[in-house]
Amino acid sequence: MARDTGAVCKQCRREGVKLFLKGDRCYSTKCSFERRGFPPGQHGQSSRFKLSNYGVQLREKQKIRRSYGLLEQQFRNTYRRASVEKGITGENMLVGLESRLDVVVFRLGMAPSLRAARQLVNHGHFEVNNHKVDIPSYTLRPGDIVRVREQSRKLEVIHEAMRRMRQERIVQYLSLDKAKMEGAMLARPKREEIPVIGNEQLVVELYSR
Repeated sequence: MARDTGAVCKQCRREGVKLFLKGDRCYSTKCSFERRGFPPGQHGQSSRFKLSNYGVQLREKQKIRRSYGLLEQQFRNTYRRASVEKGITGENMLVGLESRLDVVVFRLGMAPSLRAARQLVNHGHFEVNNHKVDIPSYTLRPGDIVRVREQSRKLEVIHEAMRRMRQERIVQYLSLDKAKMEGAMLARPKREEIPVIGNEQLVVELYSR
């Protein structure tokens, strides 16, 4: 499976906004964006120029795509599926992204970062409705239960992530039972509940060109 193995902190600096790609590190003083909040590269500190309309749309697309850790083709496919659904295409796209298994695992605090959540899912450490699922893009629906598999409950990376997870960070459309090491999708996410960084309407305009 293709994946992005580049330095994630450079992605935040390139977009000029914290994308929270390294979990708790992004909330600490060790955050690279806090120390060097300018674009990477030799001319990062001196590069100041006005973006065209296309450039603005592209940057918004990159913010959202990178915040979910997807490659371009994966992100475009999500947009295409959203565009044929009823409703607002941009919102449909975000709902589709938030319904991915790896994203839900991360939002529940069962992994320290989205990249770690994707790896844990790939390695088969989670089950959905009592069935093992190792596909990060698996789409969850309201009422689905995500649980750490019995043989994976001693993994320190999961325990450490759950210890650090603060209740206020859990989004409204999810619920978490730390004692049972399981969570549930309560409802279809609403736009105002989705903690996404970026303007999805500009993404729609970009792909509609």
